[in-house]
Amino acid sequence: MKLAYREFGQGKALIILHGLFGQSDNWNTFARSFADKGFQVFTLNQRNHGLSQHSDVWDYEVMANDLKEFIDEHQLKDPILLGHSMGGKTVLFFEQMFPGLAKKLIIVDIATRAYKSHHMDVLKALHAVNFDSIQTRKEAENVMNSHIPDFGTRQFLLKNIYWKDNADQKMDWRFNLRVISLNYDNIRVAVPFQVSQTEALIIKGGKSHYINEEDEIDFKERFPNSHLVSIAEADHWVHAEKPKEFSEAVLKFIAD
Repeated sequence: MKLAYREFGQGKALIILHGLFGQSDNWNTFARSFADKGFQVFTLNQRNHGLSQHSDVWDYEVMANDLKEFIDEHQLKDPILLGHSMGGKTVLFFEQMFPGLAKKLIIVDIATRAYKSHHMDVLKALHAVNFDSIQTRKEAENVMNSHIPDFGTRQFLLKNIYWKDNADQKMDWRFNLRVISLNYDNIRVAVPFQVSQTEALIIKGGKSHYINEEDEIDFKERFPNSHLVSIAEADHWVHAEKPKEFSEAVLKFIAD
């Protein structure tokens, strides 16, 4: 599948993959910053997200293949791959399926293990929004309030609302909510074990529970040429909560 994307700058190729319910625009500020440092940055919309095509097939294998198709189509040599959360796991599956094709890997606050279901409140909130009767983002937010008390999470999700280009003049979600709901278990799975010599940077939020001590040991076994950076006072949204510290960690890793 050909993915929608944005491109910034010139230089060594750096590809950024967003997380679940995200889109490429979430990374525009970082992309511009990295481009100013001499990188050609691509921010991708993974399938069923953003402006990329919707598909009934949705798992890490097809998302890794989408990434491979993008790299081949753009003839990118030795790309650096950066992925947050679901995007990080796409990068891990990519390395497992196409070992050594990427020059460096940056995995942001996601481990290789299978995760318990923890997005049920979000999915309930999204399904509760009825665009047959709702015509503003504020109305959608009011519906979501009872399911998602966190303001930041609501705003992140609401960025995905758009006006459909049709006679009905209805709003809708950019992401494919139906397929994501039906295939949600596909993104909770573990990455098959495989040792990789590719250099990797693991970034975790100091307050996040996505990467624990056992996960750190697992990463070191899978990626002997890896090191971990824990960013203090940051939760799962490391890059949004501590952008300066996040950028410094990434640039230090990719600069050489």
